Formats: sequence, C-alpha cells, structure tokens
Amino acid sequence: MKYYLIVGEASGDLHASNLMKAIKKVDEAAEFRFFGGDLMSAVGGERVKHYRDLAYMGFIPVLLHLRTIFSNMSLCKRDILSWRPDALILVDYPGFNMSIAEYVNKNSDIPIYYYISPKIWAWKEYRIKNIKRDVDELFSILPFEVEFFAGHNYKIHYIGNPCVDAVDAFLKSDNESGDEFRRANNLSEKPIVALLAGSRKQEIKANLPLMLQAMKEYPQYQPVIAGAPGIDKEFYATYLADGAHILYGGTYRLLKHSHAALVTSGTATLETALFRVPQVVCYATPMSRLYSWLKKHFLKVKFVSLVNLIAGSEVVRELVAADMRLANVKSEIGKLLPGDSPCRLTMLKEYDRVIEILGEAGASERAADIMVALLRERK
Repeated sequence: MKYYLIVGEASGDLHASNLMKAIKKVDEAAEFRFFGGDLMSAVGGERVKHYRDLAYMGFIPVLLHLRTIFSNMSLCKRDILSWRPDALILVDYPGFNMSIAEYVNKNSDIPIYYYISPKIWAWKEYRIKNIKRDVDELFSILPFEVEFFAGHNYKIHYIGNPCVDAVDAFLKSDNESGDEFRRANNLSEKPIVALLAGSRKQEIKANLPLMLQAMKEYPQYQPVIAGAPGIDKEFYATYLADGAHILYGGTYRLLKHSHAALVTSGTATLETALFRVPQVVCYATPMSRLYSWLKKHFLKVKFVSLVNLIAGSEVVRELVAADMRLANVKSEIGKLLPGDSPCRLTMLKEYDRVIEILGEAGASERAADIMVALLRERK
C-alpha cells in the first residue's frame, strides 16, 4: 500500500522514520512519499520537500515567508491528490497539517491518520471541531490526551511514546564509553553539561547566549552544544568563541554522557528525562512580559515541558519568557550540579515515575499495526 507522510521538524523526522520502518514490517509492499527529512529518506521512498523548507517559527518569520509557506502548501495538496495514497499520515506540525487535512478530506476519500496529535489541550482548543471533521484516526503519544479527547467525545489511540522507543533502541545498541566519547569529540575530563537550545535559528538565538553565559559561573563543568540538524556550523560560530564545543548528529550520545542539561522546551525535555539527565527548561521569547501575561490568562495548562505535563506536577524547573533571566539560569542549574544535591536526587526519582506513566517501548509498532489493519479492513 501507499503512504504519504508530512513532518515539519527534526523530531517529526525521527518519529516518522521509525513509524515507516514499523509499517514495512507489517506491509512489505509499502511505498512512501513524503515531506520530511534525512532519516525518512534513509528508510526509503521519495521525498518531495525537506522539512527545512517548511519550518518557520514566530510571527515575523512566518509573515516574511508567507509566499513560500503557501506555495509549499499548494504543492503538497496537489501532490497528495496526484499520487493517490492509501493513507495520509500527518505527524505533529498542526499549523501546516490541519490545513492539508481539511483540503484532502474535502477533495478525496483518502483516510487521514494523525500521528502525534496536535496539542490543542494547551492552545486553540476550538480545533477539535476540525479534527473531528477531517481526521479519521488520531494516534496519541501522551497518556493524558486520552481523557482530554474523551471529554470531547472523540476516541483516540494511545500507543505509547516514540521517544521511549528511540532512547531504548539507542541504549541497547550504543556501547561507547565515556572516555571514548570524550576522545572522539576532543573533550576534557570535566563533567559535561548539555545545551539543547532548539532546532530553529530563532530559538537558538534567543536561548543559547544565556545558556553559555550561565555556564561561565561553573568553570569546573564543560558545556557542549547539541548542533541542530539543518543548522550549519557557521551559524554557531559566534557562540563558540568562548571555547564551548558543538556536537552534530549525536544528541543521544551527548545526553548519555552528560551530568546535567539546559534544554529548550519541546521533545528534547522528554528525551533528556528518559536519559535520566537532570535539566532546567529554558525558553526565552520575544516580548517576554506579553507572553507571560498570555500564558497566565489564555493557556489551558500549567506547564510547557512534556516532563511536567506527563507528571502532572513540576518535576523540572521551567524558565519561560520573563522567568528566563541569567540569574535564574545560574541558580537553577547550580542546584542540579552537585551529585548528591536534594534537587538532583528528587528529579531523578520523579523521572522514574514519568517513565512508568509512559509505558513500555513499541509505540511505532503499535501505531503501524493499527494503521495497516484499518487499511486492510477498508480494502
């Protein structure tokens, strides 16, 4: 059968590639066409556009690239109807994907599966009516979403979390020791603090300078930046002037050997927890006071990090918008650096609870089994 997938960022590329591998196990004749990244291309199929051509974040960048965004959307819609897949699989990225879902639903009978559901419980809850209308099956990777969607009379599939799969597979296959990792990357013997400053240039510009400045307070530790896919080293050059190291294509390797981390909110916060690395969530935003006011009055959730949302409590400290100040970053990371600090030990214990809530590995396989079974029933 033929599967068309759409992702809009690096994490989507990772999870979609694992889903594609799982689909191939139950449908050996599977053909893929996609808007995606290098990991999806490695699985096989035809890439129409790289997600780098889609990913714009923030009001001004989106406004400046509206023509490109609409052009990509138009291309995607035409390409799906022309290729006539047996299923359209949308992966997160709701701003783009919900528009695609509406169009495909109106103009075809192609079943639409949403893998990694839109986070409408945090913002834009009104989108539930669009999901009910345009999405045939919703696949959730966050356990608390089941209750949320049930409250809207919409049944979804909780299939576990693909981050659990990815980290589990990595830990089983990676035998690199700490010494080998340091030698391979010209690192000293100092304990490592990982800096995961986001996957887009706007995020990196906003967060990385504060992260690096905070780490100057702790010269006995070495900061190592996780280079974002698609962001070349020249972009990071300004931030490397003070001797920080950068590692490309090895975020999991970095987390495995890190003592602590400063992490921009997103999937990376959950991955850091799965590696059991104590972290501070850092998310600077333009017009931070306005964002803080909007968060207080309009956001439906108390937290921005997946770790805290899954736990239902503040497991990791979140420095968002107006709270993302140098003094706060210094203070919060400082609480986690001593090996026997109460904050560190409590966080590690809470990580175990989060991991238990998420359940066992196998999300990609469970999703693939359901998708292929539904398509075979349809045929």
